[in-house]
Amino acid sequence: MWMKVNRIGLALLFLLCGSSVSAESLYKYRVQLTDKSKSVHSLEHPETFLSERALARRASQGVAVDSTDLPVCRAYIERLESQGGKYISSSKWNNTVLMQVPDEAIALRFLDNSFVRSIKKVWVSPDSIMPRNKDRKEQVKNQWKKQDDYYGMGAEQIKIHHGDSLHLAGFKGKGIQIAVIDAGFYNVDAMKIFKNTTILGTHDFVNPSSDIYGEHNHGMKVLSCMAVNTPHVMVGTAPEASYWLLRSEDNDTEQPVEEDNWAAAVEFADSVGVDIVNTSLGYYSFDDPIDNYTYRQLDGHTSLMAASASYAAKKGLLVVCSAGNSGMDEWKKITPPADAEDILTIGAIDNMGVNAAFSSIGNTADGRIKPDVMAMGVHSAVVGVDGGTAFANGTSFASPIFCGLVACLWQACPWLTVRQLIQVVHEASDRNAYPDNIYGYGVTDMWKAYQLAMKLKADTDGK
Repeated sequence: MWMKVNRIGLALLFLLCGSSVSAESLYKYRVQLTDKSKSVHSLEHPETFLSERALARRASQGVAVDSTDLPVCRAYIERLESQGGKYISSSKWNNTVLMQVPDEAIALRFLDNSFVRSIKKVWVSPDSIMPRNKDRKEQVKNQWKKQDDYYGMGAEQIKIHHGDSLHLAGFKGKGIQIAVIDAGFYNVDAMKIFKNTTILGTHDFVNPSSDIYGEHNHGMKVLSCMAVNTPHVMVGTAPEASYWLLRSEDNDTEQPVEEDNWAAAVEFADSVGVDIVNTSLGYYSFDDPIDNYTYRQLDGHTSLMAASASYAAKKGLLVVCSAGNSGMDEWKKITPPADAEDILTIGAIDNMGVNAAFSSIGNTADGRIKPDVMAMGVHSAVVGVDGGTAFANGTSFASPIFCGLVACLWQACPWLTVRQLIQVVHEASDRNAYPDNIYGYGVTDMWKAYQLAMKLKADTDGK
């Protein structure tokens, strides 16, 4: 599951048409494997499973390719297929495969294999699924009003961090690749406001045959905070970055399989050489309460998503994640993967720097400060479903707003490792001397972060 639409305070704005459609009973199981001893790949030839850009990113940060980078053994997948399973996806970092079966008895046969450590049911097909609107593009009007400010509607959420100073210095994200892992990018392909946005590719890990632009609008709104580049209407925080649009969230149900989808998506992002991942998703409760997480499991490794996000950091990939919108709920805490190690977890403030009551709080179960920093998540400027500008609330938007600014900082200071990048962000924030579980390190001055990064380089070069 994620921060579902009812949690992020957004309505389901794409239209549904017709009556529900019956679905056959199907099940998906996460199969935990024991090893990779039969892998046909070798660490001596990582170019067979990682792109040149992915290898260059690792090399620049001194990250070695190791056994966790090796793909899951194909021989093991073929054995599970011969037993009646259908391969859906895998996670090489966690050494798991996602298999679909028509009968739960088939999944139990998987345990007869010596290479299978455990199985976990992560998805049961819903009783019905709702068809998507086929005339979606008719909603797009592509109308807006121009503003005096160059940033248009996006001015406040950029200037509160002095992000405009980075932009004026020529750092707008050029050369940085950002993957947005979300629930769908409704009508992005039909909106003129995105005409200057560089989209490198798309992939749907929920349903590979779907139209990713015909799914949920949440990802479109998230993307807009960073990627829009229409002066005097709306300019995002990283208008010159390049984007991959990846779907992992299935809005029809709330089941653990979405963590498997996310794990596959973040590994895809790593393999193609993405620099930063933004994910405005989070999971702590599911359709079946037996799958729910507890506070003590917020350790950065228990949930599959947090484990994958922590792995991503080890691969030199920066993950920027929304803290969650449970601050006023019984749960209150951050939602996995926001508890992952060496990622940036973003809480929400208003334009006066006051925390939003809905913004989830930390810390992690093992005592790490969360959220890391805060960004505007109250009355955030986004693109609306009609292709014009709108406003929305949620840490879902605080995260991409800050993600884009970090992309600009990394463009300016490409020598920084993931940990160094996070370090300068913390140090440049207004509560760095007294971080807490509500604001984290506070509101970041991105120009100060740039200056700290330059000083760090000078000090390092001088040694």
